[in-house]
Amino acid sequence: MGKQKVIIIGAGITGLFSAYYLLQEGFEVTLIDKGNLTDNCSSGNAGMIVPSHFIPLAAPGMISKGIKWMFNSRSPFYVKPSLNPELLRWGIQFWKHANAKHLAVSAEPLRDFHLLSKNLYNNLTSEGTIEFGLKHKGILMLYKNAEVGEEEIHVAKQAKDLGLDVDILDAAQVQELEPYVTLDVAGAVHYKCDAHLYPNQLVQNLITYLKERGVGILTDSAITSIEIKNNHINAVHTAQQKHEADLFVLTGGAWLPGLAKRAGLDIPLMPGKGYSFMHQPGDDQIVHPALLLEAKVAVTPMNGQVRFGGTMEIAPVNNKINMKRVEGIWNAIPQYYRNYKVAMPQPDQIWYGFRPCSPDGLPYLGYTKKIENLIVAGGHGMMGVSLAPATGKMVAQLAARQQTLMDISLFSPDRFA
Repeated sequence: MGKQKVIIIGAGITGLFSAYYLLQEGFEVTLIDKGNLTDNCSSGNAGMIVPSHFIPLAAPGMISKGIKWMFNSRSPFYVKPSLNPELLRWGIQFWKHANAKHLAVSAEPLRDFHLLSKNLYNNLTSEGTIEFGLKHKGILMLYKNAEVGEEEIHVAKQAKDLGLDVDILDAAQVQELEPYVTLDVAGAVHYKCDAHLYPNQLVQNLITYLKERGVGILTDSAITSIEIKNNHINAVHTAQQKHEADLFVLTGGAWLPGLAKRAGLDIPLMPGKGYSFMHQPGDDQIVHPALLLEAKVAVTPMNGQVRFGGTMEIAPVNNKINMKRVEGIWNAIPQYYRNYKVAMPQPDQIWYGFRPCSPDGLPYLGYTKKIENLIVAGGHGMMGVSLAPATGKMVAQLAARQQTLMDISLFSPDRFA
């Protein structure tokens, strides 16, 4: 009997890590993607590994903030008003979950998920098989006003209760950590448990690694239909050909709901459009990755440059660059890094991608009851890079019918069915 064949639909960061760990378990793996692998969402990602992000997107206070932000075209979070039934359903579920009870249930599993990924990233670095610029400098949550500071210090205390390594810093202590720039902040929380990497290098080196070890990667191959008989997928079809396998893994990023529908599944998810751009610093080096809290802007030093990114625009997939939203990111920079000169990027210097956002802010991971040979792995929102290795590792464990490294029942792909 030969190796079991697995087809992964979607070659984003989750699909690539699923292939990596499935290969280690001895499966024959093929990745099928509708794109050409140059435009996947993780390439413009902030590259942060974030155990600090134990609070899901659907969190207490997000509804009132979201309503306020909807009237500001430069705001960090925006839901485009629409009668789209998928958006309305997503919004109702988001509203149902944006409460303290949901946070209490989600915090520990999310923390464990991120810490598992961080350990796997550390293992990859120590093995030396794939290089991706991993740095353990933590992440600074920079704040300017007392109210936001109070909220963040409250979260930091929750983080400490969860066993995470966190420091609460005043303005002078933060400035000591950033000697090459002049900060204009009231203080910060330093999540020393966090880390960062260079996602472009990670994606490219993973692709190279997989190709060299015989993983088939089929690009420009959108799935046109899924052949199902007796709760079992026999094959998937692209415009070019039919592909058969023993087991299928559905990743698909922001395109997951459409792919799921082809398999007769209902997996609610909306694209959260975000933007980023790169800056080449001179002597004004930024040492630590940071989140500019009031502006919800991510700042990551990587590969000798700095990546600025942000905004979360919940709307159907569209390829327009909203320059006002990019301006919102750009305007925030000198408010925190005084005298830090960054040119407003031109449209051709701006990257954008669609984060796959589930309505409760939790990923989807596991087998589905309807189809016995299908594993779903997606819906990671802004945390795709941070959660990808742990997701891929547990996809491989599920495929091999092993016990997963953590309880994933909260992440069931059937939870809204």
